[in-house]
Amino acid sequence: MATLSCSPFFFNHTCSGTKKNLNQVILGCKNNVPDSRKGVQVKEESLTKRRELLLQAGSVAFSLSAFTSIALAEDDVAEDFRVYSDDINKFKITIPRDWQIGAGEGDGVRALIAFYPQESSNSNVSIVITSLGADFTKLESFGKVDEFAENLVSGLDRSWQRPPGVKAKLIDSKASKGLYYIEYTLQNPGESLRHLYSVLGIADNGVYNRLYTLTGQFVDEESEKYSAKVQKAVSSFRLI
Repeated sequence: MATLSCSPFFFNHTCSGTKKNLNQVILGCKNNVPDSRKGVQVKEESLTKRRELLLQAGSVAFSLSAFTSIALAEDDVAEDFRVYSDDINKFKITIPRDWQIGAGEGDGVRALIAFYPQESSNSNVSIVITSLGADFTKLESFGKVDEFAENLVSGLDRSWQRPPGVKAKLIDSKASKGLYYIEYTLQNPGESLRHLYSVLGIADNGVYNRLYTLTGQFVDEESEKYSAKVQKAVSSFRLI
């Protein structure tokens, strides 16, 4: 059985029975227990925890299961797209009809679902679902959307290092209907510019809150072929 190993910023996703590799950027999030101590130290530690929740990708192994079965809803969907509806994780998204689906099962803290072209490509869309602590009940727990986006992108940027590392640039951020939308770019030295569109939301599954982080991406040389498809998929994401 293949596994998905997530390291900071990028992971390689090889699906069982295929030869497809996905290079995917994700935002990680770890669960934290609130500190009961009082005063300034507690406030500083709380801010530190929130920064960690925003910026740490962590190392989490997912066991890759067989491709997930999908539920299709054809109404108002373009002929070359289909609707993936997940009744367990309570979300739906419109994806290109010929894209593959890979599902990862985590350690009870995270789960991963990825959508990607049949042919070898650096373009894809993935959703990471992460359990949250009781003190994170809404996206504003991480700060307003502009603050969140600035912290995310500045935490990824390593262009100031010597030698320079990955360069991250924030393009746009907004909040709409309970979701955060963030557009930014990443570029490793000597590699293609990568365009990323992220959507974040929080929902309660009846037991605990969960953070949904959807990320769609494509590289410059694949822009003409995949830009519109990735953006359509990202903009269609809904919690149900």
